[in-house]
Amino acid sequence: MQFEKMIKPVLAGIVTCALAASVAVAQTPTKISQFNAWGAYSYKDSGNRVCYVLSVPTKKEPADRDHGDIFFLVSQKPGQNVSYEPQVEVGYPFKEGSNVIVDIDGKTFSMFTKGRNAWVENAAQEPALVRAMRAGRSMNVSGKSRRGTGTSYTYSLSGITAALKEIGKCK
Repeated sequence: MQFEKMIKPVLAGIVTCALAASVAVAQTPTKISQFNAWGAYSYKDSGNRVCYVLSVPTKKEPADRDHGDIFFLVSQKPGQNVSYEPQVEVGYPFKEGSNVIVDIDGKTFSMFTKGRNAWVENAAQEPALVRAMRAGRSMNVSGKSRRGTGTSYTYSLSGITAALKEIGKCK
């Protein structure tokens, strides 16, 4: 009797872990190709294909801090009618209510933050940001951590046009 009481929670935990692992495996991204600084990836989400390009910064400021994993992504989600949605993902929470500024050759775009992510404040500006990325050479992304530390990331835009063209085929 005592053994049955102990084994049920253990079995429930194992089943829960197995289900979580199967969901995670179903959504594991597949690399389509690498285009200089930008990789193109895809995965399935609820039966719909999601494609995105991703890059990591070539420079992180302040240099003496642990920034965690930092990414800039542009997503294509045909099943959700999302086309070229830029997003920043960092390894720490942004300051609540703060903005992230993206600067490409003097053209600036504001992103709102939520937790460790940021998206273009005005969705109508997303195509302009993507156009600027295609035309630019480098991109600077700056924000503020929850602790108030100013952060800045520099990205190479080498390969972005080819990577975006690749995910444009996403169906």
